Amino acid sequence: MQTLSCRLAGFGHAVPKRCVDNAEIEASLGLEQGWIERRTGIRTRHWAGYGETLSGLAAVAGRMALEDARIARDDIALTLLATSTPDHLLPPSAPLLAHQLGLQKSGAIDLAGACSGFLYALTLADGFVRAWGLAVLVVAANILSRRINPTERASAALFADAAGAVVLVPERGQRRGLVSANLVSDGSGYDLITIPSGGSSRPFCGGANPEEFQMTMRDGREVFLRAVELMTKTSRKALEQAEIGGSDVDRFIPHQANERIFDAVCGNLGIDPARTVRTIGSFGNSSAATIPLSLSVTKKERPFAEGETLLLTAAGAGLTGGAAIVRF
Repeated sequence: MQTLSCRLAGFGHAVPKRCVDNAEIEASLGLEQGWIERRTGIRTRHWAGYGETLSGLAAVAGRMALEDARIARDDIALTLLATSTPDHLLPPSAPLLAHQLGLQKSGAIDLAGACSGFLYALTLADGFVRAWGLAVLVVAANILSRRINPTERASAALFADAAGAVVLVPERGQRRGLVSANLVSDGSGYDLITIPSGGSSRPFCGGANPEEFQMTMRDGREVFLRAVELMTKTSRKALEQAEIGGSDVDRFIPHQANERIFDAVCGNLGIDPARTVRTIGSFGNSSAATIPLSLSVTKKERPFAEGETLLLTAAGAGLTGGAAIVRF
């Protein structure tokens, strides 16, 4: 029987034990009290400590999603891990994640899509479920605290560590799950957010400046403007594909980069700001992990109702971005 759609059946999230408040970062950067929250909406974030790993954090979120979906481990046919901070450059971390979760019949691969990585993974997972009628686990996770430059205000104030996960299962006879998606890229902004060295074009070498291997944001204002534009444009196309308007969105779940970014997108799309799921205050910006973390947190607080419509959107380094409509 043809699989007409898929359903988001389980959700999970995880953060490291250590919680870091703004006061600690503001003191280290010589900023006035309240500076970070006024400009970003962030109050606290979690940073990984000694012994905590990317695959370990991802496994906690994945296990929670599998238990929430009440699905047998052998029913997961594919595991996708969206991350910019794998355990190692080689091998990929997804096979280790699948092993830790006991997914003995699952393929597994990493996806590097920066802040929009979860949306890309979700779209690919949806296609797999529709084509083969088999379940997929999508996990997005990052440990960005080990990549930020602690002396650079733009990155030190924003980035955090977290993981989020969803389980997608086949759904026959109803149009549910991912009902539309629009993914884009714009390489003209390739150098706006970078880790300059460590790749094959500028490999690790002795005597290199440590800052060459840390994240840097070249122009925060330009990133802000282009993120708003990209998220607005892709969201409009996703809404058009789904044949709905902004007022039909029950919950707006944007990438949690900066409250001012998603408030601007809300205004552009005619979405009531009260419908925005906001996790940035407690969890900060964990790149690709913010949307699945937000899905898990909001579902736990108020379960999704049948027929409810969600708009997801993100923009990040590359530049990459996109938007998707999910229906329950």
